[in-house]
Amino acid sequence: MRLHELKKPEGSTKAPKRIGRGQGTGQGTTAGRGMNGQNSRSGGGVRLGFEGGQMPLYRRLPKRGFNNKWAKKYAEVNVQDLNKFEDGAVVDLKALLESGLVGKALDGVKVLGNGELQKKLTVKAEKFSKSAVEKIEKAGGKAEVI
Repeated sequence: MRLHELKKPEGSTKAPKRIGRGQGTGQGTTAGRGMNGQNSRSGGGVRLGFEGGQMPLYRRLPKRGFNNKWAKKYAEVNVQDLNKFEDGAVVDLKALLESGLVGKALDGVKVLGNGELQKKLTVKAEKFSKSAVEKIEKAGGKAEVI
C-alpha cells in the first residue's frame, strides 16, 4: 500500500451543510443566523474584548511594571566557575562558549563574585562586579573590560 492508494473509510466524513441556498434546504432565508441583530448582518459581530459597552476587563485591571526594550541582557558567570580553566589561561567569550559556561552571548558577559578563584587567569568580559574584580586580582589574575 502506498500513500496515493489511501482512502477514507466509508461514512467517516459528511458533506458540509450548504447554507443559504434556498427554502427547500431548510437553511434558506436567514441561513442559521436568526432574524435580526448585529450577528445576523454581513460583517456583524463585535471586536475582540468587547463586553457590550461595559468597561472591558483589559481596561479595568491596573497596569503593572515597565519593560525596558533597550535594556541589555548579559550572560552571567560566577568566579567559582572559572576554576574550570587552566592556570594562566585567557578567558574570553569564545572560551566560555566552548566550555559550556555560557549558552548564548546575548549582549555580552558579566562576571559575578560568587565563590572563590584558585587560579591565575586573565578574564575579558563586558562587565564585572566589584567583588569579582577583587577575587580575580587576589588570585593574581587580571580583569579586563572589553
